[in-house]
Amino acid sequence: MNNKILVTGGAGYIGSHTCVALHQAGYDIVVYDNLSNSSYEAVNRVSALIGQPIEFIEGDIRNAGLLREVFDKHRFFGVIHFAGLKAVGESVARPLIYYDNNVSGTINLLNVMEEYSVSNLIFSSSATVYGDPETLPINETSPRSCTNPYGQSKLTVEHILGDLAVSNDKWNLITLRYFNPVGAHPSGQIGEDPNDIPNNLMPYISQVAAGKLTKLSIFGNDYSTVDGTGVRDFIHVTDLAQGHVAALSYLKKQSSPVGFLPVNLGTGKGTSVLELVSAFIETTKQSIPYKFAARREGDIASCYASADKAKKLFGWKAKLSITDMCQDTWRWQSMNPNGYKSISEYKI
Repeated sequence: MNNKILVTGGAGYIGSHTCVALHQAGYDIVVYDNLSNSSYEAVNRVSALIGQPIEFIEGDIRNAGLLREVFDKHRFFGVIHFAGLKAVGESVARPLIYYDNNVSGTINLLNVMEEYSVSNLIFSSSATVYGDPETLPINETSPRSCTNPYGQSKLTVEHILGDLAVSNDKWNLITLRYFNPVGAHPSGQIGEDPNDIPNNLMPYISQVAAGKLTKLSIFGNDYSTVDGTGVRDFIHVTDLAQGHVAALSYLKKQSSPVGFLPVNLGTGKGTSVLELVSAFIETTKQSIPYKFAARREGDIASCYASADKAKKLFGWKAKLSITDMCQDTWRWQSMNPNGYKSISEYKI
């Protein structure tokens, strides 16, 4: 059976961890990434972890000609599509770039897939498509709405995938809605390497612990939550990677097309910002100075998943704890104080 997978955005945070999991599950991977928000060093590290080189193509998903060259050379079972811009604040400031990359790029990829009769796609979506949830936990039938162009770009792609599945019943289009990925590979060799000041909470915490940033800003302490701070469903990135492997295994078992299939990947448990900070302090014995700041526009009080569908269909559930997430994040931060950059090339 064909086990070759194209991983777009495979040099990124979630993509690199998924490449390790795919190799461990017996898949042959080809990584396609334009390195706009990732590092080739991540590909080198993954190659070292799996003990063999990875075929890597530096390319943009908007480049149809280059994609055709890749599809000419390889016969793929399917595509795992991570390639996309992901900073909420930047998307508000530069919406056209987000729609061009995330939406137009995906349309381009789908067109090339159709030309080469590759009908299996696993799309990297986001819990942001649910907006401010009406009820908790959030399941896959919860209403969808977005508060920023990043989330809107993900939701637009979901609509496109849904329409594509209706138009032609050959398609298998699984959209995985991630909640809040954190952590790093237990080896400490790959992890989250944000450009400049982190947009996400956990790398911000770890950089404060390392002394790279002076203080953590916690946006909002007056929400209707356990301690006034926002509550999120934090999921270990290696659990998330296994979710993609489980989705592929599910596709391989199907005797008929699945069409458009949305599935949440989360733990089903909410953890507040203060609870995460406390867990990090307790786990790592590091100091995390913090201050409270005003709520950010677009932020919501609570967001956590119902992950029942993933368990029922894929046999998948998150296994790793908040303690694991903190330990692995700190190991990555300690071993790689400048991320994938060497000391000599790192510039403040």
